[in-house]
Amino acid sequence: MKQMFYGGVHPAEHKEATEQKPIQPLANAPAQVVIPMSMHIGAPCKPVVQKGDAVTVGQKIGETAGLGSPIHSSVSGTVVAVEPRPGTGGVPTLSVVIENDFQNTLCPDCKPRDNVDALTSQEIVDIIRDAGCTGMGGAGFPTHVKISSAVGKADTIIINGAECEPYITADHRLMLEHGEKIIGGVRFIMKALQLDHAYIGIEDNKMNAVNHLKELVGGAKDITVQALRTRYPQGAEKQLIQAITGREVPPGKLPADVGCCVFNAATTASIYDAVALGLPVYQRVVTVTGSAVKNPVNLLAPVGTPFSHLIEEAGGFNGTPARVIAGGPMMGVAQYDMSVPMGKASNCVLCLSKEDLPATSENPTCIRCSRCVNVCPMHLTPLYMNMFAKARRWSEVEEEYRIMDCMECGSCQYICPARIPLVQQFRTAKFAIRQQAAKK
Repeated sequence: MKQMFYGGVHPAEHKEATEQKPIQPLANAPAQVVIPMSMHIGAPCKPVVQKGDAVTVGQKIGETAGLGSPIHSSVSGTVVAVEPRPGTGGVPTLSVVIENDFQNTLCPDCKPRDNVDALTSQEIVDIIRDAGCTGMGGAGFPTHVKISSAVGKADTIIINGAECEPYITADHRLMLEHGEKIIGGVRFIMKALQLDHAYIGIEDNKMNAVNHLKELVGGAKDITVQALRTRYPQGAEKQLIQAITGREVPPGKLPADVGCCVFNAATTASIYDAVALGLPVYQRVVTVTGSAVKNPVNLLAPVGTPFSHLIEEAGGFNGTPARVIAGGPMMGVAQYDMSVPMGKASNCVLCLSKEDLPATSENPTCIRCSRCVNVCPMHLTPLYMNMFAKARRWSEVEEEYRIMDCMECGSCQYICPARIPLVQQFRTAKFAIRQQAAKK
């Protein structure tokens, strides 16, 4: 039975430009890739290569230092720099810059495994760690840590195929074209967590993906493919858990606290690649779309490919773009430099023209209409969060109004008749609160 999560909105989907377009490899490989050493939650990786080193596809170039996930080369060639470079988050990030030799020489360690059925749960977790698998839906949480911390706690596995953000179709095409990898990856997760059943949740605007995965599962009873009502932010893990199981994750708690463990569809496919094929995460599917590009497309691209190159693969800009966003229009981050590279969690490069942007005013005024409260899926009060954040009253906005529970989904800003930049205000406030906590 379908459950409903609280709040949410239903923005125009804008997926028609790419939802029928198959995934295609790059017509021209990038001459240079810039691979950030921080593409995950946790400490940045420590580079294990230096300028002048020759590298191969899939070779480890960054090792974890605490919580994190290893990073691998996405092309073969020569390291030309190890230095800070602009990142999609807006700050310079230590990166390994590799000059592509266009030979695509695969690391000798990257080869299919024999008899994967004989692998133990711990061996699967170790393989996932070494392959650098992380959450590829946005958060970038190290997958091996998520699995290890859920062993003995989780009784329900959920695969997130919702892809609820407008414009983005990368996971949709992945489910249609490589569904067998997702099904195979689910079963590796089940073995790692020692559970015998899993759910795959997909919004009902992707019924072809629902039906295709059901066909792949066939008569097996270990995986349930469930169609969910299309409503943003269905793909947020707490909302997805409620939609599938009816369980609500309490404020400040994690999915494992209600017995659930959630994995993105692309992450699940990467687990199959790691365990069965011996391939680390060095490439991913990314949607390049929006009215400001000539030929919206779904690309399979090496990690570290500059946004400028991805946009060229989509035919280049169609006029002057008003905004280029890493991610979707609801939760994505606007970019100021097209040399920034795509990372493991980069599912979309969205290029918008001026006509796509909502009207704004210089001094937007809250009229206390409470629409933001009605749509907040986290049961927060955005109007008061905004008021106290603007006044820089950090302790009150944190303790009384629980701003750290905000997942920055943008539902409040979307529904606000004044178009107050609520999400930006909340991000600024949370950054200030974290800085304050670090000083203490």
